[in-house]
Amino acid sequence: MQEDSPVQNENTPDAPRTGQPQRAGRRNRLIVLSAAALVALGLGGVAVATTGGDHPAPAAVSLDAQSRAEAASRADRSARESSTPVASPSPTPSPSAATASPTPAKTATAKAKPKPKPKKTTKPTPAWVNPMPGAAVTSCYGQRWGTLHAGIDLALPSGTPLRAAAAGTVTQAGDASDGYGNSVFIDHGNGYLTHYAHQSRIAVTVGQKVKAGQVIGYEGATGDATGPHLHFEVHQGMWNQIDPAPFMRTRGVDLGC
Repeated sequence: MQEDSPVQNENTPDAPRTGQPQRAGRRNRLIVLSAAALVALGLGGVAVATTGGDHPAPAAVSLDAQSRAEAASRADRSARESSTPVASPSPTPSPSAATASPTPAKTATAKAKPKPKPKKTTKPTPAWVNPMPGAAVTSCYGQRWGTLHAGIDLALPSGTPLRAAAAGTVTQAGDASDGYGNSVFIDHGNGYLTHYAHQSRIAVTVGQKVKAGQVIGYEGATGDATGPHLHFEVHQGMWNQIDPAPFMRTRGVDLGC
């Protein structure tokens, strides 16, 4: 094929014609082939400069036709394989706060009111009580050995506490003479007094207010006594002794006589 000769105009100086068009065409083909090989081999970023006019051509790539074809084929396949997106496994969606089943909120339960403790109810102390509960009766009121035994004798081990038969005021506390030994007299304010004789130790003082059942002394054998016991008397007025058994019985206390 005959190459077209360049057209000169009147203003263009004469340029040498010998062999110039042939070299330029061969040079352009080499540049195109080299650029294709470089792009196929993945050597991006290398700028291939196309020359025009009188610029020098880049050095020819020393690759034969078969090597260029194999390289182009590999590059083309590699480009296709790498350009195919690989499907990555989609992560399992975790239940979001919106889709997850809501945790039931803890409802504040009303604090249970503690049950009121039952009040300890104590039986009221009777107005009159036994001055020495559980004691054995050793002698009752009445005649004994030719004289009046003016009280009731109650016996328990020495030192047993003695208790006021009813509330009142202590009028005497000490040796009452006449064989009574250590004695306590309590005025109950209703015309009656109680007398507690032969005590080993006295626990109250004159003028002291006492309650029914309060300890006033301890059993003993002071005065004229054959052994520890309580000689208990009831006076309707001072030294006017009456039988304690019926008197105490009418007030709910059985002394055993």
